[in-house]
Amino acid sequence: MAENNENTASTGGEESMMQKIADKLHDHHSSSSSSSSDESETEKTTSSTASTVKATINRLFGRERPVHQVLGGGKPADLLLWRNKHVSATVLGIATMIWVLFELVEYHLLTLICHILILCLAILFLWSNASTFIHKSPPPIPEVQLPEAPLDEFASALTFEVNRAFTVLREIALGRDLKKFLAVIAGFWLLSILGTCCNFLTLFYIIFVLLHTVPVLYEKYEDKVDSFAAVATHQLKKHYSVVNEKYLSKIPRGPLNAKKVA
Repeated sequence: MAENNENTASTGGEESMMQKIADKLHDHHSSSSSSSSDESETEKTTSSTASTVKATINRLFGRERPVHQVLGGGKPADLLLWRNKHVSATVLGIATMIWVLFELVEYHLLTLICHILILCLAILFLWSNASTFIHKSPPPIPEVQLPEAPLDEFASALTFEVNRAFTVLREIALGRDLKKFLAVIAGFWLLSILGTCCNFLTLFYIIFVLLHTVPVLYEKYEDKVDSFAAVATHQLKKHYSVVNEKYLSKIPRGPLNAKKVA
């Protein structure tokens, strides 16, 4: 009888011990699941906050589309943003070689074109005549014709841009927009300074290099540049309002502007 009581007591002790272990495991699992849920909620909150902050950043020049779409998309944008590094590096290397050839070596464009044409025509002429003696096929010279549709599109786009530039210059000359007047005068002044420092080829090469470096760097550090530009724009607007109130607002405007206000 005593042995049965001892067995019952030991069995009850083992069951209580197993129940305690199961309770501890359940508490640990619940605490780990709650901590993981808290971490996921924290990550969601952080990501939503980051997206909100990113959305509130004023993009440069009021841009609402990605840089790739602003540059027109397609292969030109891929080239400027270095989507294919080998192609972009090749184009930049060819432009650098042309600049070195004409600017540093002082090779003239007309001379270079004539020398290349002389060399190509001489090789093809000799090959075509020698093929009859060596019993080989003549060189495969393709028939080259420029397509009309792309040239027409380019001409119409260029005409549109030139006409728009003339319209803007006319509005500035008539005194309709003081901000554009100051911006255009500052741009022409900077171009005149650059013209005294370098020739047209060097200026074109500098613009080409900037087009291949500035967009990709801007896309990489987009948020920092936009935040800095927003602060700088705010300061410029503040200074411009002071200058406009003291000096620019006292300048008489053109007659067309006065009629428009009336």
